[in-house]
Amino acid sequence: MSVSPEEIAFAKDLFSGLGNITTRKMMGGLCLYHEGTIFAILHSDGGILLKGAGPFIDRLESMGCTRWTYTRKTGKSGAMPYWTLPGTALDDPEEAVALAREALRHL
Repeated sequence: MSVSPEEIAFAKDLFSGLGNITTRKMMGGLCLYHEGTIFAILHSDGGILLKGAGPFIDRLESMGCTRWTYTRKTGKSGAMPYWTLPGTALDDPEEAVALAREALRHL
């Protein structure tokens, strides 16, 4: 499953307040970059995930964001350093951009 042109346009529009956003398709999803630094992923299921590091992880988890986990072919679990974007931010570009800026500060 891959992301649709509409999903890509939505994600780019949501974060447009950051300024120049570049993208790169990867593993059925889309990586979002600001000034060459990845800050979010548009997952192949259409969900948007922010990159978390340092104290920003605690903030994301306190907001109810969940970490991207997966199961490997061996049956072992794995986790990526990305957390779901809060639902309120999906409807509020100012909140989404503020969170993206915070993510970028902690990378």
